[in-house]
Amino acid sequence: MAAPLAGQAGAVLRDLALRSARLRAGFPAVQLTPRRWLNLQEYQSKKIMADHGVTVQRFFVADSANDALEAAQRLKAKEIVLKAQILAGGRGKGIFNSGLKGGVHLTKDPKTVEQLAKQMIGYNLSTKQTPKDGVTVKKVMVAEALDISRETYFAILMDRACNGPVMVGSPQGGVDIEEVAVTSPELIFKEEIDIFEGIKDHQALQMANNLGFQGPLQQQAADQIKKLYNLFLKIDATQVEVNPFGETPEGQVVCFDAKINFDDNAEFRQKEIFAMDDKSENEPIENEAAKYDLKYIGLDGNIACFVNGAGLAMATCDIISLNGGKPANFLDLGGGVKEAQVYQAFKLLTADPKSPAKNHFIFEIKYKPSLWKALKVEAILVNIFGGIVNCAIIANGITKACQELELKVPLVVRLEGTNVQEAQRILSESGLPITSANDLEDAAKKAVASVAKK
Repeated sequence: MAAPLAGQAGAVLRDLALRSARLRAGFPAVQLTPRRWLNLQEYQSKKIMADHGVTVQRFFVADSANDALEAAQRLKAKEIVLKAQILAGGRGKGIFNSGLKGGVHLTKDPKTVEQLAKQMIGYNLSTKQTPKDGVTVKKVMVAEALDISRETYFAILMDRACNGPVMVGSPQGGVDIEEVAVTSPELIFKEEIDIFEGIKDHQALQMANNLGFQGPLQQQAADQIKKLYNLFLKIDATQVEVNPFGETPEGQVVCFDAKINFDDNAEFRQKEIFAMDDKSENEPIENEAAKYDLKYIGLDGNIACFVNGAGLAMATCDIISLNGGKPANFLDLGGGVKEAQVYQAFKLLTADPKSPAKNHFIFEIKYKPSLWKALKVEAILVNIFGGIVNCAIIANGITKACQELELKVPLVVRLEGTNVQEAQRILSESGLPITSANDLEDAAKKAVASVAKK
């Protein structure tokens, strides 16, 4: 069944690549990424998998050097891997401000674990994905190090074409699986699962066989596949990707590296998991935006971009740059926007670092100097395409924000779509110094010009 479906499987994997490449490239360990602002540390993710019977490396978590030593002794492992816990990739090649090089270390001596932990915990680790000053390490994961004798790839994902879950596997794991799908499509195996009947024993065994597991390992791999499927359903995942799904010289099938995506619409059912969200490493302004279901990403310029939709946000940033300006950020309202969100969005964009009483999250800026620049907004460009969004709601939110927050920077507004005539009437009758734009090009030129006049 697998070979005729190889082409389809390749398409599925290419789509999978687009959705997961950025995070997979950055995080060499188990991670869960249901949405941009849900962040779980590696040890939290591995615990979720272990709690559902999935075989992962044995590990303990420590927040002091002494705890790390005790954890290493309790493991009684031939070799130990010590991993700094931060939400950034490239830990292995990172540098601590204690002078220690590398956030991932292998050793056979528990006392060495203690010495390494002393140079990790409480110090900042800088990698290619962290701010310049790095991120403070508060915990380390002490785990048994296992040799891998063979690596395979296994994933379960929701596939619209199949109207349900699909297993995808390959005997070639530990590599870029998207390349395998292109260069060796015959090595990609795909199996649809009836979501009402669940995974069948023969399906799990067939996939284990396709992945190249032999003898007792075949049944062991099939059992792990079934447990991964049960995990997939139980936690409302949209994707479970294990790479490598490997075997050890001792004859054990282990999930060494996995990524799990959630359906964030199921948050009401997964309160325990979502409650584990670690926002301590986020920029304070991002956490504040998330409270109002806004997505904020800070950049280096001085023109704030206030949009609905990530695609429109990127286009807006690009056209500002093309016209000689520099975007300060983009703040995405999303689709189901309400007037209160518009108000809060303006409050974030115009936050004054010198007025901490007005914006309670600003006090954290002194610990993250990079935020000062992001908050120095000299103009705001509102670019809304009202498909789902009612432009009149945006206009009411804008006028309220301008009046109550005493906006002191130039404001350029381009609205298009649902109820745009009413929105334009609201803005024009507000008596506020708002510059209207006909299209995105016109809006970008006016925003850049308003900054140049200062």
